[in-house]
Amino acid sequence: MSRIPFTKMQGIGNDYIYVDCTAKDYFDGEGAGEFAKRFSNRHFGIGSDGVIVIRPSDSADFRMEMLNADGSIGKMCGNGIRCLARYVMDRGLTDRRRIRVETLSGIRTIEAQTDPNGQFLARVNMGKPSFLCKDIPVLRETDVMINESIHVAGTLYNVTAVSMGNPHAVVFIRDVERLELERIGPLFETHRLFPEGVNTEFAEILDRERIRMRVWERGSGETMACGTGACATVAAAVKSGLSDRKAVVYLNGGKLTVRWDEESGEIEMIGPAEFVFDGTVEFEAPNQ
Repeated sequence: MSRIPFTKMQGIGNDYIYVDCTAKDYFDGEGAGEFAKRFSNRHFGIGSDGVIVIRPSDSADFRMEMLNADGSIGKMCGNGIRCLARYVMDRGLTDRRRIRVETLSGIRTIEAQTDPNGQFLARVNMGKPSFLCKDIPVLRETDVMINESIHVAGTLYNVTAVSMGNPHAVVFIRDVERLELERIGPLFETHRLFPEGVNTEFAEILDRERIRMRVWERGSGETMACGTGACATVAAAVKSGLSDRKAVVYLNGGKLTVRWDEESGEIEMIGPAEFVFDGTVEFEAPNQ
């Protein structure tokens, strides 16, 4: 039985449990998935959308290992990586204000900033979106899936599929607040077109610079926010001619500013990151 120190953090309500394994590997390379399943539970655990393990990296300043609430591995998390950046800066693991983090979606660069009120903000280079079905993946004969209709629960939805290193299905609708997301979200997540599951964003265009979005994340359900989802939504909106390249995305937990640079093709996201509390839990890994 090990005693594992943790820190809970949140980025506009998308909350994660952080375990610092830069000096000591509390999971010996295994067991993080079981840890996530146990302690992400909001009734019997700490409560979170998942777990992020901070590890050393041979190719960047740090490596981010992300586990969803069901213990499955996630490739990238925009809100989570902002919180990781604040953690390593505030807890003295680096003296840099610009760091590179290795993820399963590639290396991401994060730059610390402050807003006029002194609030911590992080600017993240989220990389280039891909609309290729093979990158998402989507089981379709066409190369891309942009604003194409699919049947879900007897209803036709126009879907744009986007990869931000993880799979997204973006659906533009009216009156997103009234959407029965608890009913429809799981049907998209497990739809046969998406063999690896999919994060689904339901978005309402307010104007060319503002989008309201709700998200159903694979392995976690409806969350307060999704950084990669906000980026995928802006990319899909631009691709469909619905939005400018810079837009504010309003999520359940707050807002993110997203800009898709036309010259580089890369997406930049800016948002906050907050500490919630620290603690210690006892955990016995499956192999112990």
